Amino acid sequence: MKDLFGKALLDYHNGNYTEDLITSTNISDDDELPLPYLFRDYTEMPKLEQKALQLSKGKILDVGSGSGSHSLWLQNKGLDVKAIDTSKGAVSVAKSRGVLNVEKLSLLEEKERFDSILILMNGTGIFQELSQVSKYLKHIKSLLNPNGQLLIDSSDISYMYDDYYSEHYFGELDYYLSYKGEQEEPMKWLYLDFDTLKSACITNGLHCEKVMAGEHYDYLSRISIQK
Repeated sequence: MKDLFGKALLDYHNGNYTEDLITSTNISDDDELPLPYLFRDYTEMPKLEQKALQLSKGKILDVGSGSGSHSLWLQNKGLDVKAIDTSKGAVSVAKSRGVLNVEKLSLLEEKERFDSILILMNGTGIFQELSQVSKYLKHIKSLLNPNGQLLIDSSDISYMYDDYYSEHYFGELDYYLSYKGEQEEPMKWLYLDFDTLKSACITNGLHCEKVMAGEHYDYLSRISIQK
């Protein structure tokens, strides 16, 4: 991986902002991802993200922490936060912005236990494919303290298909990212409708509730260990 995401964050943070990230998928055209949005403060965050932050408690893991915006807000509230990201550039930016505990690490490499785990900005994307969901949920379950919770968001993108038929789940996408003329290696990205997520949770001994619905087929869910 070229870490174009990290390069873009570093450019913006260091005052070298000249253009935005370009994203696309196998079912959507090029779209700009404005770099300032990746440095947004609490007042600029979608209501789903604000709700997730409000519900966070205890020792918190911020997965895919990016520039550290969520972690900084929680940290400033006096909460114990660990931020992780697989992007070296993102980790560097988060440290520079003042996140006290940040590490270059994937979710599956994490071994500590937490009271709250946050995976936001279509958090289910990290699962990559439907066949991987149970593997990730089992690992997340192993990281939760008693009465712990996972706060994760996603979208039901079935509305994007007029007449859907495929051997693959409709939320399985190929995700492309480019920056300043460079193309990142494509990656798998998963959008999960709530019923499919809830079913996977039940299979893995987890309770799943929809906390909040967004304005465009998106939702925030709270997942905990079944008692």
